[in-house]
Parts: sequence; C-alpha cells; structure tokens
Amino acid sequence: MDDERLHDIAELEERLGWNFTDKDLLDRALTHRSFANENGSLSNGDNERLEFLGDAVLQLIVSDLLMREFPAYTEGQLSKLRAAVVNERPLAELSRRFTIGEHLLLGKGEEASGGRMKPSLLANALESVIAAMFLDKGFERAAAFIGVIFEPFIREVDADTTCLDYKTSLQELSMSLFKTMPRYSVISETGPDHDKLFEMGLFIGERFIATGCGKSKKEAEKQAARAALETLRGDQEEAGG
Repeated sequence: MDDERLHDIAELEERLGWNFTDKDLLDRALTHRSFANENGSLSNGDNERLEFLGDAVLQLIVSDLLMREFPAYTEGQLSKLRAAVVNERPLAELSRRFTIGEHLLLGKGEEASGGRMKPSLLANALESVIAAMFLDKGFERAAAFIGVIFEPFIREVDADTTCLDYKTSLQELSMSLFKTMPRYSVISETGPDHDKLFEMGLFIGERFIATGCGKSKKEAEKQAARAALETLRGDQEEAGG
C-alpha cells in the first residue's frame, strides 16, 4: 500500500475504533471484486471470501446475544429475531455510519453506477470488515465490537411484528398451566408527562406473579411478562427436579 492508501485506512480505523495489526486485512476487506478484476496484478485479492467468513461470525455472535437477551424464546422465534437484526438494512446503516463506502476500492463501472451508496454492497463490505477484525484480533474482540454496534438493533426488535413476544409466550404458558389468561394492572406512574415511567403488575388468577417497568404501559407489560416467564419456568424446573 502507498502512503495515501495507508492514510485512508487509518481514517477508517479511527472511525471503527480498531487499530489493525495487519493493515492488509482491512485493505482486502475494502476491495470490491470489480476493482480486483480491473487490476489483475493486485496481490491482496478481493473481499468476497472475507464476506463469507464475516457473515458466519456475525450470525454466531448475534445468535448468542439474542439467546441472552430473550431467554424464554424458542429456536423458531430466535431465528426470526436474528433475521430481523442481521440483514441488509441494519448492515448498510452501520456501514454508512462508519463511512465504509468512502474507503472502498471499486472498479470504474461500479463507481460510475453509484456503488458506494448501494445497500447490498455496503452490507457486504461491513461483513468483510468484521471478518478482518476476527482474523486480526480473534473472536472475543470481534464479539465485543459486534455487541456494541448491534445492541441498538437488538433493543429495537419489535417482537410484536417479527415473532411471538413475551406476552404471547406467557399467555400460552398460563393457559397450559392454569387454564386462565394473565392480566396486567398499573401499580404506579412516575415522572413528568414527557418522560413517564410505568410500573405494571402481572397477575394470574388472584396470584401476583411479577412486575415490570417501562417508558410506556406496553413496554412495562412486556417486561412484566418476561419476568413472569422466568418465574414460572423456574417453578416448573423445581417441580420437575
């Protein structure tokens, strides 16, 4: 790499908060096939193999994060959540946030067609960069980076539209165990109108099961349902043991 490219690489490293031990890894992660095809003598190759690896690393780490965040969810539910988190939209959004497109090496045709702004190309480039991080400093460091940048997307996953949420799962468990539906009741509302905090109580029959807090009643109910699921599943495990 010449000095100009090294400077370009350094700018992206600063945006990523990652100092690559092997700068060539990042350079390859940013090299699109179109550029490699137009530069046959290029020794570093393109980023397609890194993209393949980055996708696998990303899928594994996000799967682990989702299992920790949603302990009551089934395999099918987790798969739907993962698909909502790991797809072109959030990947391209993150790629834009880190200005990865500005640092890509593109062929003339891809450059002319606006390749730096294509969501699919940006998403693939982020996967390649993640693979380069994994190869550069190992799994734990890559996992920590992914955990930070994907946390907002995991928090924003709307289980009401992507899969069964805690409330639905609790309803099914409650009907199975007690033949009745859970009910929610407001325990308290605190804070000013523009920043309220709601606390909801969850009951099954006359039995108080759990509470949950949130910025809306819906969120508080969801957190109460999550806590109730953990309580009831714990009771089942103890009874079974």
